[in-house]
Amino acid sequence: MNILTSLASHSNNPLAVEGVALGIVLLIYVMAFVFGIVVYAIYAYLLARIFKKAGLAEWIAWVPFYNSWKLLEIGGQQGFWAVLAVIPIINIVSTVFIYIAMYNVGLKLGKDGWWVVIAIFIPIVWFAVLAFDKSKWNPNVATV
Repeated sequence: MNILTSLASHSNNPLAVEGVALGIVLLIYVMAFVFGIVVYAIYAYLLARIFKKAGLAEWIAWVPFYNSWKLLEIGGQQGFWAVLAVIPIINIVSTVFIYIAMYNVGLKLGKDGWWVVIAIFIPIVWFAVLAFDKSKWNPNVATV
């Protein structure tokens, strides 16, 4: 017996059951929103540390789209791909350029090329390692 059936059996008012269901859905949406904000804050914090190593202002990491634009640029790609990432189908191409930029950023921070696999499958680990390790930014590294 689910929660709504249980509530319906104890209430003669069907609007009360709908109100509870609406409350549960609203709670799920609020929790998802808060989770999204927390994930974005972690991403922006880690990206700010990487930008600091690259000699960029840390506040850039907190600005949506502009942070992706700058990540693409420090990775040797055209920044406009960050804006095109919101267009269906083109976002697939944009993602490829973002991964190429992440590959180049990893190289400039002294990581081997295989680190891009971590960037693709578990990006939070990639960002955390690059943000907290002792690597130094080397702009003279050849990129793709």
